[in-house]
Amino acid sequence: MDTNPNPLPAKPAADSRVTFARTMTVLDANAVGNVHGGVIMKEVDSAGGTAAARHAGRVCVTAGIDELSFRQPVHVGDVLTVAASVNAVGRTSLEVGVRVEAEPWQGGERRHTTSAYLVFVCLDEDGAPVEVPPLLVTNEEERRREAQAGIRRQVRKERIARIGSWRPDRPHPASPEA
Repeated sequence: MDTNPNPLPAKPAADSRVTFARTMTVLDANAVGNVHGGVIMKEVDSAGGTAAARHAGRVCVTAGIDELSFRQPVHVGDVLTVAASVNAVGRTSLEVGVRVEAEPWQGGERRHTTSAYLVFVCLDEDGAPVEVPPLLVTNEEERRREAQAGIRRQVRKERIARIGSWRPDRPHPASPEA
């Protein structure tokens, strides 16, 4: 007897992986001459959404970003490589991990510049959330990523519950008066 309530066949995590690359130009620069964080965020979101859609076989929209960390600057002229993969799947949502690396266009050392974890919701033709195929993890790395995604999901739920319990007539839970 199948105990999986989701009737869709599971899809391997490896099948969702995508890698984008492009050279950063002066049009991507901020006031100090590095690539603007918003440009990198857009690339992260694009790659993440593509990985989610590959897994789901449908349009997926960004529901949230659990974490986005800039580790090192990206410079004009760097080749930006953005790799994304589905880490875990819920009923209608997916977590996608994204790793960004940069290297000088002339070649040289590749640097890990940005890491992010995004949550996407899969939509049907009418824009309503729809079930996502289960994720098939096949190796230790994928199992680790799925387990860590579960921790982030739990923390996200706890954060939402805590913030959601706040009312304007009493101190915010994070304030010193609480």
